Amino acid sequence: MERKKKLRIIQLSLLFLGLCIILFTYSENKNTVQKKEILPKTTKEKINKELKGENQSDEANVFYNISYSGIDLSGNRYVLKSKIAKTRLENDEIIDMTEVEAVFYFKDNTKLNVSSKFGQYNNKTLDMGFKKNVKANYQKSVLFAEAAEYSNSKSLLTISDKVRVIDTRGNLKADKLLFDLKNQTLNISSVKSNNINAKVNLDEKRF
Repeated sequence: MERKKKLRIIQLSLLFLGLCIILFTYSENKNTVQKKEILPKTTKEKINKELKGENQSDEANVFYNISYSGIDLSGNRYVLKSKIAKTRLENDEIIDMTEVEAVFYFKDNTKLNVSSKFGQYNNKTLDMGFKKNVKANYQKSVLFAEAAEYSNSKSLLTISDKVRVIDTRGNLKADKLLFDLKNQTLNISSVKSNNINAKVNLDEKRF
């Protein structure tokens, strides 16, 4: 009888110990899951706050690290990337973007890099818009502005708002630059008399 009593005590002790281990493990896993949810939630709140500043709807779909690629009407290949992309409920053809990078690959093996804080992409017309902290690189020329629009149908890149170009041949400021990517010409216009008004051929492969 004494032996059976000892065995029963040992069995109860092991059972209690097993239950403690199971409860402890469950508690740890639950805490781990909760901790993993903290970062995505914080990131999502930050992203939504940023996108709200661009007058976007909370109900739209949000995508991360998205990339679009294709060929424009002039036969040039392009790649458009964004860290954050958001569709519009009223028009799903328009994609609003944050932290934008675009690369245009021309037939002469040169390429144009464009980046901006915000942007838009029309997945039907292939038109693109760039806004705030716009920067463009082409060969040894660098361009800075606050706004840019690419029209696929016109094969025209329009740069405006505080336009500034830095080049080894000299620097310039203008109100607006029009890049005709099909005919390889550049129109520089200004409403101010002390700025440049000119038409430049892009054969030298710079801005």
